[in-house]
Amino acid sequence: MIQRFDVNARLSHMAVHNGTVYLAGQVPVDAGQDIGGQTLQVLAAIDALLARAGTDKSKILMAQIFLADLADFPGMNLAWDAWAPAGHTPPRATVEARLAKPEWKVEIVVTAAV
Repeated sequence: MIQRFDVNARLSHMAVHNGTVYLAGQVPVDAGQDIGGQTLQVLAAIDALLARAGTDKSKILMAQIFLADLADFPGMNLAWDAWAPAGHTPPRATVEARLAKPEWKVEIVVTAAV
């Protein structure tokens, strides 16, 4: 059985199947903030979605991080490092990409175990 959360005409924000949680790319709500603020918003959204699925950031299997500008890599890492659970940091990839809205600085996709 596949459970889908926050489904709209284009996407589901989260799907759960066979004990694995798949999140859609999470982006900041307030794009007026700097990279640290935008990253913290995205990480909070990830925390909230994972909690709804009955899991948490310590069970993230993989994270994919998209930055509009790699110059923001250090600022994003400051927020990530403060958030990531010690001893449970997941495999991660970070790439530079043009995001769907020019004001977004970061988008993060995670897959986690329930």
